[in-house]
Amino acid sequence: MVDILNIIQSRRSAGVFSGDVDDLTIRTLIEEAAIWAPNHHLSEPWRFTVITGSARERIGHEWALIAANEMEIKEPARSKYIATESSKLQRAPVIIVVSQHVNGTAIQVTEDHSAVAAAIENLLLAAHGLGMAAHWKTGKMAYHDAFKNLIGVDSSDRIIGLIYLGEGTEPKETLRHRKTEEILRWVRE
Repeated sequence: MVDILNIIQSRRSAGVFSGDVDDLTIRTLIEEAAIWAPNHHLSEPWRFTVITGSARERIGHEWALIAANEMEIKEPARSKYIATESSKLQRAPVIIVVSQHVNGTAIQVTEDHSAVAAAIENLLLAAHGLGMAAHWKTGKMAYHDAFKNLIGVDSSDRIIGLIYLGEGTEPKETLRHRKTEEILRWVRE
């Protein structure tokens, strides 16, 4: 129990990534950690799209053009915006886009969202336990149908997170004082 508590309490979002992550490690994170998340009715709503290699640059550039056109950005700001936006998918050697297959009643959709979030947390904790660096992000890409189309995610599905993954140094541990009295309520009678 001490090991899992240490992993939970010491995991932090990384800001700097290096190295590479092999396919077997990615499969392990997904198959041995992420999909073991609790899931009501076993609907398995999670979907994982792994972006690696030159696809990060290609998709990042295509996305940046779409975003710049949509925002009607003109030169000279346009070139700078495209360069900045294009580079986002190159921050880490691997980006795992975790999406939710949306299906069923409003209650099931809500419960499935929670299950996908739990799958992401499992993935993050497993990555940390393996000594890897990870960061859960969203941003404009996560909410845009054009980005979904670029990576092959169904437009009716929801992107819950872009998980940046690689080798790296976790940020220095920050001690977060938890004021349990403000968030914990007991109902005993």
